[in-house]
Amino acid sequence: MIRFRVFAILGLAVGFLLAYFVWTTQANPTSSYRFKLGLDLAGGTELVYNADMSQTPVSERSDALAALQGVIERRVNLFGVAEPLVQTERANTLSGITEDRLIVALPGVTDIKAAVAALGETPTLEFRLETPISVGTTTQITYVSTGLDGRYLSNATLGFGSGATAGLTAPQVILNFDSEGAKLFEKITSENIGRTLAIFLDGQLISAPTIQEAIPGGQATITGQFTAPEARDLVRNLNFGALPVPISLEGSSAVGPTLGAAAITAGVIAGMIGFALIVIFMIGWYRLPGLVAALALAEYVIFMLAVIKVIPITLTASGIAGLIITIGMAVDANVLIFERTKEELRDGKNPREAVHIGFSRAWTAIRDGHLTMLISGVILFWLGTSLVQGFALVFVLGILASFISAVSLSRVFLLAIIPEKLEDKWHFLIGSGWRNS
Repeated sequence: MIRFRVFAILGLAVGFLLAYFVWTTQANPTSSYRFKLGLDLAGGTELVYNADMSQTPVSERSDALAALQGVIERRVNLFGVAEPLVQTERANTLSGITEDRLIVALPGVTDIKAAVAALGETPTLEFRLETPISVGTTTQITYVSTGLDGRYLSNATLGFGSGATAGLTAPQVILNFDSEGAKLFEKITSENIGRTLAIFLDGQLISAPTIQEAIPGGQATITGQFTAPEARDLVRNLNFGALPVPISLEGSSAVGPTLGAAAITAGVIAGMIGFALIVIFMIGWYRLPGLVAALALAEYVIFMLAVIKVIPITLTASGIAGLIITIGMAVDANVLIFERTKEELRDGKNPREAVHIGFSRAWTAIRDGHLTMLISGVILFWLGTSLVQGFALVFVLGILASFISAVSLSRVFLLAIIPEKLEDKWHFLIGSGWRNS
């Protein structure tokens, strides 16, 4: 019993520390561990963009979409929007066409026009080889994609080189590629010496330098006919992120902060009422074991709140719903355990032995129930949209935590206080329902 009491005290201490962490970090407005609220709770704007993949090979579309997401995230972060969320999804239209979409959530920004202006038009940067083709008796010039585009761009800087007029300097835009882009750029320049490598921005030709030699190191210089302000603007836009594929605004919506606050209040009240009703039922029906279950349940809720803060998980209304549902799962596991324990007590087992056997007999049902729910949650997260994924993530984490709460915490707390012999005063305390045993 001493061993279980030590573990019980340890468990309570951890619970108090977690509760202190949750409370203090939420009370501190500058803490980085405050709950991160989704658009539906914090209010703000959601922009949905369609990514044009028509010119992107099928094998490269996943990478291009991931690169697009990264570029937009960097651009949104530069504007200082609190907790922006940028997600990608593949959706089927009513006509059966599959579209790649970019969803940008901007909490706190309720002016849609301002949100669109803040995101701006990010340029699409491409390097194309000039290629002559014969059409009848006429030779036309076309530009063939090299595969080198904005996804490989690390940064752009402003420089100045010799201009056409003596004594003057011309602004230049210096591009620096990442390691993969540097290899691709060196390969293109080494295999096409003497050819023109044109630079297109948003489909417009801005520079057409001739490749003089292989260029290692991943650095390219755009020497178009720029004025200094134009060059500075181009550097700024490229540093915001040159898109690997074009995007177009498909839809937008705004959630007012009042509606978001109402959703938070409703979710918190629903959770508190549900938790209170569960505690009343458990203590009223199962008495001391019910009180132990309520204590383990409180620790479970505190642990989940701490996990949501630390990971961190962006909390949405659907996520709150997932958390409330898993509380029911934790209670269900305790009910199974207590009913099995009660059966063992009726068969004449001493209290501690009954608890051990009760947990052992309930284990398979608890394991199978949690496993099936876990599989369902994983499938929802894998196949669901962003709204469903918010629910599924909290649901899966809650199932794992409730499993630990029911099997470990409740068992430790019970075995820390249950005596070896069933004395008169214990008949009522560990009984259930309207009877004493």
